[in-house]
Amino acid sequence: MAGHSKWANIQHRKGRQDEKRGKIWTRIIREITVAARAGGGDVSANPRLRLAIDKAKAANMPADRIKYNIDKATGNAEGLTYEEIRYEGYGIGGAAIIVDTMTDNRVRTVAEVRHAFSKYGGNMGTEGSVAFQFKHVGQLIFAPGTSEDKVMEVALEAGAEDVVTDEDGAIEVLTAPGDFEAVKNALEAAGLVPDAADVTMRPDVTIDLAGEDAERMQKLLDVIEDLDDVQEVYHNAAL
Repeated sequence: MAGHSKWANIQHRKGRQDEKRGKIWTRIIREITVAARAGGGDVSANPRLRLAIDKAKAANMPADRIKYNIDKATGNAEGLTYEEIRYEGYGIGGAAIIVDTMTDNRVRTVAEVRHAFSKYGGNMGTEGSVAFQFKHVGQLIFAPGTSEDKVMEVALEAGAEDVVTDEDGAIEVLTAPGDFEAVKNALEAAGLVPDAADVTMRPDVTIDLAGEDAERMQKLLDVIEDLDDVQEVYHNAAL
């Protein structure tokens, strides 16, 4: 089936993340910590931890740093206890925004997120105010020019829910969150390595923003993403 183009948005976001490489490690360490505490340090039995380690390796985090943080989370070493909190709101043009945080201070985090929304043209909403516009899925994206037939054959055989060809030729494989790893492994074993792969919140419908509105939306997203306690920001704006 055909879908709205996401390739430009993916590349744009990857470029902006590369500019913030120092903060990426901090966020990954938090994810490793929470995943290890919740599911244990046995990587083979903890899919969330495996995904966090994959992100760490992709960000060139040394293996000993990864191991240290797993050991710290599961051992007796003292460390901060992080709480996962999700905030929802609206950006420019009514675009929906979900902000996932990990924090050791709920009061500080909610104040910072609310301030970012209000100062840069958004509105913070209540729990559930925009989440219904997104679906929790595994998402793998392949560059334009990848063989659609091969991706579809391997992905569906491995348990993917859908394969979407975007209008610019990029191919998007969608899975249930629990099937993400198996589908990713099957695709990579077939020589199909995705350019982006994660368990994410995918919007059902996107809102096109251009010109000044797109610039204002990007500024709002940048400010939110730069907050120390923010792990992920999801939105339905096509910039």
